[in-house]
Amino acid sequence: MAKCSGDRPANPSSIFHPPSSFSLSLPFVLFVTFVVVLPTRADEPPVIPIGADAYRMWERWPYQRIGARAYMRSTYDRRGGNEAADASHFLYQLADDNNVTLDIEGPGVFYFARYNHWHGSPWRYVVDGQEQIVRETSSADPTRPVPQSIFEPRELFPPGLTWTWSTTKGADLSWVPIGFERSFQMGYSRTCYGTGYYIYHQYVRGAKLSRSIVGWDAKTPPEKEIIDVIARAGEDLSPREGTRDFSGQLQLPEKAAATLDVRADGPAVVRLIRFSVAKEDALSLSNVRLRITWDGRPAPSVDAPLPLFFGAGTLYNRDDKEWLVKALPVGIRFDEKQVHLACYFLMPFFKSAKVELVNGGPALGPINWAVKTVPYTDPANHVGYFHATYADHGPDPKHGEDLLLLDTRRTEGGGDWTGAFIGTSFIFSHNARLGTLEGDPRFYFDDSMTPQGQGTGTEEWGGGGDYWGGRTMTLPLAGHPVGAPEGKAKDDLDKIESAYRFLLADLFPFGKNARITLEHGGQNDSKERYETVTYWYGLPGASLIKTDALNIGDDASERSHTYHSPQASQPYEIVSRYEWGVDSLGGKQIYPAHRELGRRTTGVSDFIVKIEPSNLGVMLRRTLDYQFPNQRAEVFIADASDAKTIADADYKPAGAWYLAGSNTCVFSRPKGEMDPPAHTVQTSNRRFRDDEFLVPRDLTQGRPAIAVRVKFTPVNIPLFPGREVGELAWSEIRYAAYCFVMPAPPHAP
Repeated sequence: MAKCSGDRPANPSSIFHPPSSFSLSLPFVLFVTFVVVLPTRADEPPVIPIGADAYRMWERWPYQRIGARAYMRSTYDRRGGNEAADASHFLYQLADDNNVTLDIEGPGVFYFARYNHWHGSPWRYVVDGQEQIVRETSSADPTRPVPQSIFEPRELFPPGLTWTWSTTKGADLSWVPIGFERSFQMGYSRTCYGTGYYIYHQYVRGAKLSRSIVGWDAKTPPEKEIIDVIARAGEDLSPREGTRDFSGQLQLPEKAAATLDVRADGPAVVRLIRFSVAKEDALSLSNVRLRITWDGRPAPSVDAPLPLFFGAGTLYNRDDKEWLVKALPVGIRFDEKQVHLACYFLMPFFKSAKVELVNGGPALGPINWAVKTVPYTDPANHVGYFHATYADHGPDPKHGEDLLLLDTRRTEGGGDWTGAFIGTSFIFSHNARLGTLEGDPRFYFDDSMTPQGQGTGTEEWGGGGDYWGGRTMTLPLAGHPVGAPEGKAKDDLDKIESAYRFLLADLFPFGKNARITLEHGGQNDSKERYETVTYWYGLPGASLIKTDALNIGDDASERSHTYHSPQASQPYEIVSRYEWGVDSLGGKQIYPAHRELGRRTTGVSDFIVKIEPSNLGVMLRRTLDYQFPNQRAEVFIADASDAKTIADADYKPAGAWYLAGSNTCVFSRPKGEMDPPAHTVQTSNRRFRDDEFLVPRDLTQGRPAIAVRVKFTPVNIPLFPGREVGELAWSEIRYAAYCFVMPAPPHAP
């Protein structure tokens, strides 16, 4: 990544302290009114920290990422099940030692990779066409894995940003940011148990980035400063100066609530929440909920059991460890006499913060507490409120359907929200049963029917592998802090199994809504009781608005959008499904097929869509038939008012729209570590997919409508060497236009 360009953004912790009281000893009464100047509404979005800045500028966690999109791809079972624990499903095979799991075009940053142990290593990272081999030290002889193994080259993947299976109890993890200007591709040299998931971001050209995107040179080590940020997990991250400090001690009567005395002189950011109790009272905190209401809103934005909010399903400390949770934003630490719970998530508010402890059990205390705030002086529509949404999914989750951890359309009054999904803390068993960990996370944002995030399993999401071998671990951004190996619990509390995953550089921005789901068991067939806390930043309102939609095959819609595609097929009917969970379970159909109309073309399609003139860039979403592999097109944009006909508009290049793979993949799961790959072809019955393309701001701003030209450019990659490529085409079922805009502030300044 290149060095930063432009000015640094304002620090959310900038220091300003208005006086809180004033008095005079004079023979008359003087009334003094303090006018609090609230932050103004900004017309331009805040800077998006990218690459190394996403760590260095971690205090910008609450800030909107307008113009950024995040995706999580993986080796998941394309047919919706859990074949081979979601391992070894490849987009295509370029060679026996190059099995491709990820293939992206356009600029962006690759932020995270998770592999199961050393499987797949050596991995091929191809950045802007240049290949670099990345390996784990167990690769030389994977039948004899190396204890305390590391990533290589070590200087490019240093410990602190990477961990391997000996620390994580089952996974190789990398948080090294890797920029790419044109493309990024990942291939596995070996396919035995080749499982993984990966998170990357892409950005609208013209978005306000903290630095230019520059392709990884495979020579420059990550900046030490970002390693230092991660290494601060467990430290007090709150500022030392310029804070307003509130503290006290309270008793919690039986089934009663207590409000902490936290006051504000104006917009502020909570930088610390800490509680301490005697060790003998630790388990009683499971009956206590933390509840926080911002600015007098009708519903609390934080309402969660205290231990789970701080990263652990219980405060039962089976091995009497110092740290139960030693994560970057939260921590649970034991000393000789007390247990201390600390939270360092930044929590902006503008008028008031009501912080409560709600006791659902017997009397408890004393509880020592502390809260720190700093003034907030940036625009009110630059940040979101902090949320921790709790859900108890009951003793018998809905058979066949994913658990719904969060749907912002139903949360706190519903409606539109703009912000970012930043993590989860969750109990996945109260009975020390680990088989439920086969469940995949699936994340949907901004009306998408296809998950923009699709994982390979629950413990993978929590930074582990192979059920962590029944062991516990805690890392800065992922962990399995509590839970005994199956059959070895000391008591019922020891059977509570929980995990956490926090997202910093690899967070998921959204501009309209977010739906976070988790499969319970490999086919949504677990009967374990889940409890989940979903962390997110959100501002009521939207920063991504839908302005138009073209339905292909609908005569009226095609005419109204001036659709012109001379080489397109006649409309044809597709009866299929999206890529969700299993179609049926126990004889009951879960996700029935539905009908769509679409066309395919090997030429050019032109059409016009309406947009919001004050946009900050546009996202086009295409619904397509995923049976055609490696769909690629060059996209051109014109002002819709520039020409008499859509064909002779003044089109400017906007980039390549590329979707690698298809609903047919290669499954390669040889028995032995060193065995050659298999070439098993699998075709799922899921042909519907939603895909996105980001249109640069300079081609859209100020225009009420744009003409879009999509020119098919075939990609002749066979599924594996020697296999025929098959029919290539660009599929069109629906195009929708979404505009990035500035959201309104949460109140009238």
